[in-house]
Amino acid sequence: MPPTLDTTRPTDIQGNEGKPEGSFPQRLTSDAWQTLLKAGLRSRRFERDERLPMKAGDRDVYIIWEGVVRQERHPLGTAKGDPTITRFRGRGQLVGEAKLITPGSSVLTQCLTRTVAIPCDARYFNVLLNRHPDVRLALLRSLEDRNRSDELLYTLVTRPPLERISRLLAHLADTAGMPDPRTSNYTVISGPAQKDIAAALQIALSTTENAIRTLRYHGVIEARYRQFVVHDVDALRRFAAGD
Repeated sequence: MPPTLDTTRPTDIQGNEGKPEGSFPQRLTSDAWQTLLKAGLRSRRFERDERLPMKAGDRDVYIIWEGVVRQERHPLGTAKGDPTITRFRGRGQLVGEAKLITPGSSVLTQCLTRTVAIPCDARYFNVLLNRHPDVRLALLRSLEDRNRSDELLYTLVTRPPLERISRLLAHLADTAGMPDPRTSNYTVISGPAQKDIAAALQIALSTTENAIRTLRYHGVIEARYRQFVVHDVDALRRFAAGD
């Protein structure tokens, strides 16, 4: 089923305020964001479990505006048992950036929630970047921020599993979390399941379940189906720091 196309620019992308620290829209000035909107950016809505069109023959890059997606890469091939690199991307992240330099690149990108994304033809986006050096600089800085964040979240394999899982959940709370409609004191992370967390960190599912059980025991989070409710984000960050 093709994604829903919003034929008019919705009010939810009029301003770039409130996006996570270091993300592409957050690094843009209000004037620069309005410049991109005037260039014709529109949003599309994708349903949960739908894939963004990012195969080799597709041409768009996407700014994730709402929701969270899971990206999977297979550096050694797709045979059974070959390793998979899994990353989560949330609000404000530009995905498919490899198409800006290699048009035939691809990455499997699946929506873990209903997702609003802003597509832009990679060739046209390159033209915009060349015309507006401030936009190009904001993009480069956001990608560097993401690289540093990925190193901290995914590559510190010698750290204890509880610490690594807490760090990833705290990151998701910041970049994909929404206030719990029942109480504004809690943050809801929708989309990733425990098996997704295990795959992203390359930790056994049983180890992930044990860590989640520990966080639940301490009243830090509540685990539901494809959803985590963070009761105490400060406590979660203390676990992430190894305290």
